[in-house]
Amino acid sequence: MSTIMDSVNQRTQLVGENRLELLLFSLSSMQTFAINVFKVQEVVSLPRLSALPGSHPSVVGVVNMRGNTIPVINLPQAIGMRPLEINDKCNLIITEYNRTIQAFLVGQIDQIVNTTWESIQPPPKTAGRGHYLTAITQIERDNRNNIVEIIDVEKVLAEIISYDTAISDDVLDQEIADHLHGQKVLIVDDSSTARNLVRETLSAVGIEVIETYDGLKALELLKGWADEGKNVTDEILMMITDAEMPEMDGYKLTYEIRNDPRMKDLFIALNTSLSGKFNDAMVEKVGCDRFISKFQPDKLVEVVQERMRQLV
Repeated sequence: MSTIMDSVNQRTQLVGENRLELLLFSLSSMQTFAINVFKVQEVVSLPRLSALPGSHPSVVGVVNMRGNTIPVINLPQAIGMRPLEINDKCNLIITEYNRTIQAFLVGQIDQIVNTTWESIQPPPKTAGRGHYLTAITQIERDNRNNIVEIIDVEKVLAEIISYDTAISDDVLDQEIADHLHGQKVLIVDDSSTARNLVRETLSAVGIEVIETYDGLKALELLKGWADEGKNVTDEILMMITDAEMPEMDGYKLTYEIRNDPRMKDLFIALNTSLSGKFNDAMVEKVGCDRFISKFQPDKLVEVVQERMRQLV
C-alpha cells in the first residue's frame, strides 16, 4: 500500500499522448470507482483521526501528514451514498485539487490501470443532473468488462468549500472591460460544476459562453467553423480548456489546434485543477498561451483582459 503511488511522478508523459492512469477503489458497495492518478499525492491506511467541530457533515475529521493538517472527506457520504464506517479497513487517498490538499476516505484500494481518453465516456444522459460522475469506462477483469465510475471531485469539493465566483474590484480594467461585452469564449470541461463556475465569472463581465464537455467535441466545433470558411478567431475571443476530459484531453486538443493552419492562432488558456511544474512543462510543450489553476475568478478575468488588450 505505501508504495502504490511511488511512480506517479514518472507517469506524466502519458497525458501528452492522450493517455491517463486511473486509481481504482471501492466505497461501501461492490461498484468500482476511480480518480486520475495525477491528482493523487499518496495512498495510506487510515491514521488516527482528530475531530473538526463545525465542519461540513461529510468532513469526518482531520489527519496530520508530514506536518500538514488535512481534512478527511467521507467520499461515499459526499456523493449521496451511505457513509463509510470508519475502521481499520479504510484507506485515505491524499489528493491535490485547485491548490488545496484533502484526503478522501475510501474502502479497499484496487489497482492502477493505464488507459486512453478515447476509452473514457461521459455518463449517460439518463443519469440526470444529480450524479457525481465526470465519466465512465470499462476494464476487463476475469474475462468480463467491468464498469468503472470516475468521480467528479470538483463537484464534491464545490459543495463542501463553496467557491466564490466574485471578481475583485481592482481586477477590472474598465477600459478593456467595455470591449468584453458580447465577446464569445469557448469553455471545454467535462465537469458541469467547473463550467458553471467559469460561466458565472465570465458572464459577470458581459462575455457570452459556448460550452462543450470534451476535447473532441470542441475540436469538431472549431473544425466545423473552419470548414465553412469562417475565421475561428472571429468566432471566439479565446478558448478555456480543462486538461482531463473524455475522448480527448486538453493537451491533445491544443496540439491538434496548433497543427491546423486554419486555427493555429487561437488563444488557448489551460484551466485545470492539476497544478505544479508538470503543468508548466505541458503548457510549453503543447503550446497553450496561459495556465490558470482552478478556481481563481480574478486570474480568469485577468487572462481574458490580457487577450482583449492584444486586439484593441
